Amino acid sequence: MRIVVCGAGYAGVTLARSLERRLPEETELVVVDERPYHLIQHELHRVVRRPELAETISVPLDSLFERATLRETRVEAIDVDERIIRCADGELEYDYAAICLGAETAYYGLPGVEEHSIPLKRLEHAREIRERVLPLLDSGGRAVVGGAGLSGVQVAGELAALAREEAAPLDVTLLERFDNVAPNFPANFRTAVAEELEERGVDLRTETAVRRTTADAIETADGEAIPYGLFVWTGGIRGPDALGGRRSPVRSDLRLDSRTFAVGDAAKAVDRDGEAVPASAQAAIRGARVVADSLVALVESEGSGGFDPRPERFGFDSPGWLVSVGDGAVAQVGPSVLRGRAALALKASVGAGYLSSVGAVRNAVDLVDEELGIDRS
Repeated sequence: MRIVVCGAGYAGVTLARSLERRLPEETELVVVDERPYHLIQHELHRVVRRPELAETISVPLDSLFERATLRETRVEAIDVDERIIRCADGELEYDYAAICLGAETAYYGLPGVEEHSIPLKRLEHAREIRERVLPLLDSGGRAVVGGAGLSGVQVAGELAALAREEAAPLDVTLLERFDNVAPNFPANFRTAVAEELEERGVDLRTETAVRRTTADAIETADGEAIPYGLFVWTGGIRGPDALGGRRSPVRSDLRLDSRTFAVGDAAKAVDRDGEAVPASAQAAIRGARVVADSLVALVESEGSGGFDPRPERFGFDSPGWLVSVGDGAVAQVGPSVLRGRAALALKASVGAGYLSSVGAVRNAVDLVDEELGIDRS
């Protein structure tokens, strides 16, 4: 029997590591990813200001797994009916599969946006943003971030912090088509995030939708032309190319069909209470744990001649939310919102806890040092 995990992000790594410990030895486990490392996506914005952190937030896959077979290739298509994964280097048949490919940046057909902006999904994106912003630190100008979700907030905060460190005449503008930053989050969290950004000199422009973009200006829906030297787009997500660009809808069992699961940002899931599950690292990790339970039960029932086991159901109840804003942070725990050192400490502990859970202890220590400004030299 072969189980294939497509993607080695938060969902894929969590799922495959759990399966390694629990599956019978005779079950073949394959992990497919086009890169040889696991990226700590929620810290990617840090590389814009601290390029040396790229190593800390990139964990080699061969250090994470003990028995899984790693296949470094791009997943190009998934034939659920035939149970075949079509990769850049050939086909891979499966008995069970989990699609954990994450999401790609959505541009919504806005003219010029994809051509003239930089997304923030990969290390090379963070490096390109840094390369593009460094000349602006000397000459002045404006860096614009389109989309004020958590990713947009973090990159705007990082750009503002970089300008402040360099005493540079860089203006940072954050555009959001809704009436507040972090629009999908609780009101007290949104307010605290907006205050953190404003304290760092970020120009917040809510209720400002992008209509089109040229090489040097962004036209908004109300006709304003905003000149820029750097444009970062974090305005939305779509499904992976292997699923036709769609975020496949799944119910609380996270199944595309009886033998194929979709976990994390690749799917648009509802939980067992009928609530939409947000696209986030914590949702991906929790969903992966549910799918691990389901797969282990399915493997154990194979050949028994009985009915398939009752599927596990995903219930998502977030304990809170965290976001970096330059050298600051905002954390919501229950109804309470924290800022300053307390929020930074909580964010560092969550990030380090995740890295430690996948065996990357050295990376966890380095991340805590960076978040809290600790110098161990």
